[in-house]
Amino acid sequence: MTADDDYFALLDRAKEKLPEVAENHDRFTVPEVDVIQEGKITVVRNFLDITDVLRRDNDHVLQFLLRELGTPGNIEGRRVVLKSKISPAAIQDKIQTYTDTFVICSECGRPDTKLLKDGRTLILECEACGARRPVNVKKTSRSDTNNSLKVGDVIEVFINDVGKKGDGTGKFMDYLVVVPGTVKGAKVNAKITNISAKTAFAQRTNENPTR
Repeated sequence: MTADDDYFALLDRAKEKLPEVAENHDRFTVPEVDVIQEGKITVVRNFLDITDVLRRDNDHVLQFLLRELGTPGNIEGRRVVLKSKISPAAIQDKIQTYTDTFVICSECGRPDTKLLKDGRTLILECEACGARRPVNVKKTSRSDTNNSLKVGDVIEVFINDVGKKGDGTGKFMDYLVVVPGTVKGAKVNAKITNISAKTAFAQRTNENPTR
């Protein structure tokens, strides 16, 4: 066997020992969320498909989403049920934030990482390049969450009471919504016209809900 043969034989053996994740990182793609909405409930039907690709603990991903989206929720089978009406775009955005924070190596940009604990500090260690960094989770301000209303939002609200002035009132998230011209027991679509602290004023509309 010549020196060249020895070299290529060693090269072939080295390639065989390369970790599969390092060879396949170019194919890393986080699935788009598959969302259905059932009244005020939002269901992410492919949640476990997403966590499988991220290679992260299901509960860890879930708790991050619940905190960032400002809603309760739980895992049911391979899906997640969120107890609020949340847009697919908002969920996808938070999953991307999770991926950037807890999965992608900041040095080489690969997803071949694992989470470690060093005392009370969470460390992201890259299996591809060996880089290590502490995980810094940015606190989401209230205005960044889906738990706040804006003027112009269209919501579906159940009128559960009538105020002293005869205006129907209902609850949406943690807001008291006042909708003139409605009666107790009605479920209506309402467009937000003004917000004062935790009281939202709205007008009845035929538009489809945006929240």
